[in-house]
This record gives sequence, C-alpha cells and structure tokens, in this order.
Amino acid sequence: MIKKVEMLITERRIIALDTVELTLKNRHISQTARPGQFLHILVEGQTLRRPLSIAAIDKEAETVTVLFKINGSGTKKLSEYQKGMYLDVLGPNGNRFPIENDDKTILLIGGGIGVPPMYFLGSHLVNQGKKVISILGFQSADHVFYEKEFQALGRTIIVTNDGSYGEKGFVTDALLMIDDFDCYYTCGPIPMLQAVTAKLSDCSGFISLEERMGCGIGACFACVIPTNDHCGYKKICKDGPVFHSKEVAL
Repeated sequence: MIKKVEMLITERRIIALDTVELTLKNRHISQTARPGQFLHILVEGQTLRRPLSIAAIDKEAETVTVLFKINGSGTKKLSEYQKGMYLDVLGPNGNRFPIENDDKTILLIGGGIGVPPMYFLGSHLVNQGKKVISILGFQSADHVFYEKEFQALGRTIIVTNDGSYGEKGFVTDALLMIDDFDCYYTCGPIPMLQAVTAKLSDCSGFISLEERMGCGIGACFACVIPTNDHCGYKKICKDGPVFHSKEVAL
C-alpha cells in the first residue's frame, strides 16, 4: 500500500563519483517494501518527485536505503540534504520482482544506477537459499560501488566501459563468462536492457525500467511504454517498473 510519509535521513554517504547513498527511517515502508519497488521523493524547489529504486531495507532498524546519481538540478539539490533532515516520500511504489519459483541459480545484471535494485533483490534471493551470480556495469573505476556487498552474495563480475577496473566492455560481453543459470533479472539504461534482452532472448528473464515520472501512481500518462502484443501501453510507475523481458517493447 502506497503511503505519503516523512522519512528521516539517518545516514548520508558519497559512495562513488557523483553517487549518493541515503538511509531513511520509516516503519511502514521498511516493513512493506519488496525488491523492485521504488520511492517517489519530493525535492524542495522541484515540481516533479524523483523516483529512486530501493537498494536495501533493515526491518529491525526500520530503515530503507536508496542511491542516486547527481545528473541534474533535482538530484543536485537532493544531494545537499543532510543527516537529520526529513524527506516527503510516496512509497513503496510499483510492482516487485516475481521470485516465488523453483529457479536455483539466478543471474543479476545491473548497469550504473540500475545496480541498487539488484542488490535488494540479490539479498532477498540469497536469504531464500538461491545461488546468485552478478554482472555489474559502470562507466569507469570512479563510478564503481557495492562491489564487496555483491561479492558477499556470490560470484560478482565488474565491467567498466573504459577498462579502468574489472573487465573492459559492456555487461553483455561478460555474459560469455557465465556458464549456466535458470533465470535473469536486469536493471539499467534502455540501451543496456535492449542489448541484454536480445542476447538472452532464449532465456527466462525480467527487466526493471528507469524512467522519469509524473505522478508515480498511475494517474497520468507520463511514463508509458508500448507492449509487444500491440494491444496498448503499460504505465511504468504502476504496471512496472518490473516487466517480463518479452512483455514490453524497448
């Protein structure tokens, strides 16, 4: 159930180049959020809220962790919020990753700011006894984050565009290093999702879309995407952000 709440910033960290991690406290969201969902955050001076994927929850501490990259005036303003301040938040929003199945080995593929929701999902899968393999793509060494956190979940391959850290290339290049898996989940920019779904067209998978949004609850049509069956459109904020890899046209 989506609620409008105030969330206290309990921690703020710069974890990579232009990448900020916020830990936010709220009982309702920390107890109800599921992997794949996001928070819709109001930033002072901005008309539209900012959708941020959930990277982790701590039910005992009643906290939710989100990450974002500074890439505009809104995220720049959000990066200036400090520990002890409050945020106006709608959440948890969107649908979640479907994970109630018999798959034993799961491949996670995250690119840039699409990495955080993969960590929330991976932590949940490991707690279910699943084997997790992760491929994480970044622009360069300065942009890499959460490597140790993912390594604690299972085998992790880091890829950078310029080869300054880990393997050189794109996440699709690293697929050649993976022998076998039952299902994949991926989140990142559209070109990456297009390349991944094309490369893994014969595999079962789910994608999570990053998108600018208006209302964030399905009342407007600011974040629609056409379906592959040519029967209309899906709203990313309400019907997504998670879709089956063959459900929507990227």
